[in-house]
Amino acid sequence: MQDCLFCHIVDGDIPSTKVFENEYVLAFKDIHPVAPVHVLLIPKIHIQDTNHITDENVRYITEIYRVVDQVAEICGIKEEGYRIICNCGEDAGQMVPHLHFHLIGGAKLGEKII
Repeated sequence: MQDCLFCHIVDGDIPSTKVFENEYVLAFKDIHPVAPVHVLLIPKIHIQDTNHITDENVRYITEIYRVVDQVAEICGIKEEGYRIICNCGEDAGQMVPHLHFHLIGGAKLGEKII
């Protein structure tokens, strides 16, 4: 997608601090972290949000969940624990209209999100 911030990051047009990358997934540090570890995991194709997951693109989502533990290990939070958050739509707080998952940890987060 031409105007998508995350698509530009995938294409290398906008720099990011990469944590992990494979054929399907790019993980990079969030520029506005809410915890000591805050990494975004995104599919390397444009999928607007969870409402736009299809049989044709579900492999990208499966791969994100398949590698999340590897990313957590790279970040040093696999054993202590972490939170994965995916917002869908503006009311939920999705700021970039490209499906993404927040991997958050490195501190005691508590049980409430809000």
